[in-house]
Amino acid sequence: MPQTTKLVGRTYCIKTFGCQMNLHDSERVSGLLDDCGCNEVQTIDEADIVVFMTCCVRENADTRLYGQASAVVSAAPAPHGKRLLAVGGCIAQRDGARLKAQIPTVDVVFGTSALSTLPELLVQALEGSGSIVVDTIEEGRGFSTDLPSHRAQAFHAWVPIMTGCNNFCTYCIVPYVRGREKSRVFERVVAECESLVADGVREICLLGQNVNSYGRDLYGAPRFDELLRAVGQTGIERLRFTSSNPKDLSDATIAAMAETPAVMPQLHLAVQSGSTRILKAMHRSYTREEYLDLVRRIRSAMPDIALSTDIIVGFPGETEQDFEDTLSLVREVGFDSAFTFIYSKRPGTPAAKIVDDTPHEVIQARFERLAQLVAQLSHDSNQRDLGSVVEVLVEGASKRDEGILVGHSAKNQTVHFPVPEAWQGRDLAGSLVRVRVEEARTWYLRGACEGEPR
Repeated sequence: MPQTTKLVGRTYCIKTFGCQMNLHDSERVSGLLDDCGCNEVQTIDEADIVVFMTCCVRENADTRLYGQASAVVSAAPAPHGKRLLAVGGCIAQRDGARLKAQIPTVDVVFGTSALSTLPELLVQALEGSGSIVVDTIEEGRGFSTDLPSHRAQAFHAWVPIMTGCNNFCTYCIVPYVRGREKSRVFERVVAECESLVADGVREICLLGQNVNSYGRDLYGAPRFDELLRAVGQTGIERLRFTSSNPKDLSDATIAAMAETPAVMPQLHLAVQSGSTRILKAMHRSYTREEYLDLVRRIRSAMPDIALSTDIIVGFPGETEQDFEDTLSLVREVGFDSAFTFIYSKRPGTPAAKIVDDTPHEVIQARFERLAQLVAQLSHDSNQRDLGSVVEVLVEGASKRDEGILVGHSAKNQTVHFPVPEAWQGRDLAGSLVRVRVEEARTWYLRGACEGEPR
């Protein structure tokens, strides 16, 4: 077996694209390399090892990878000899050794279940003769949570509770690169959360491609509502989760959200389309009416909850009426924020085979109309908090102005506020601060702190 001591003293840089699961995986990769005696740096020029954690949900993710890979070629020489380029995540799982055709300089490819083997793969690449080293085996691998972690923020932690997805939405590549649903043991998730709280973590986000399905594969029925209550009893101050499929969000989970003080009043509930016809073509397994009824039940239990969503524009066969149905649903729900996307064909998915002759300019015009509506709703939502006091988990100083602190409210709004003179020189990252909102813009709040941080 290769000796990972050969990595001691080497520097590494990780570039992460895509979802929160990739962010978590990057923290595990960082932890592994730290344990091998490597040192993290912030730029490719400083790095002996460059790792790209990739996403393949949309086509532009591939384009970004190829563009970033070209930067490795033009970078300054590696500090300690040969520079290694490793590609992980969903594109790596999907393409495997075929990546060499698009990125001739790639040395290592490791799949979504192969994080633990990366140090050995890097050593093989160092000792090899230029051949690509690949590991995309899925079976028999444990969860990445069993690996060491180098968290990006000491006060925040990602906790995967399951991997994979069984839904097979017709546009989505995730089940093919992340595999079928596989849940972690209930007690191990809770124990990890207890350990994180003891380590000073104040906010946990539970992760899964569909957290509402948690436990179905292990226990015969979902246990996500039980898990929320159990994690809420660990002493964690802020608890979030993502992603949540509407078809599986049960009344029991809604009750657990409402009755667990640590659960933040914010929910990301991807709708994708407001047209029942398109939802059926997407294999989303709920109708427009069922989604709206679910929103009513959620708001009945949690009147102040902030709702965000994902919406796809231009799914093959979408008509003007289908799009108008989406606009009307967005207005009726009144989302606090939304991520909007133009449909991206993913080879290997059922939707990729659907022929659609809708002109791109028509789809682009629809997208712009939706984006304008979403921006207006976000602005209106933030206006409702004008003059109120929100509690903010501070993340650090603004990149543009060190005299401004930035954090997120309980509803996950970005909040800016100036550092009081009495706090100058203090490291406030991870503090909870009460901020009175004096300005409410479309994408952020601004205000002044009240009282001392805690």
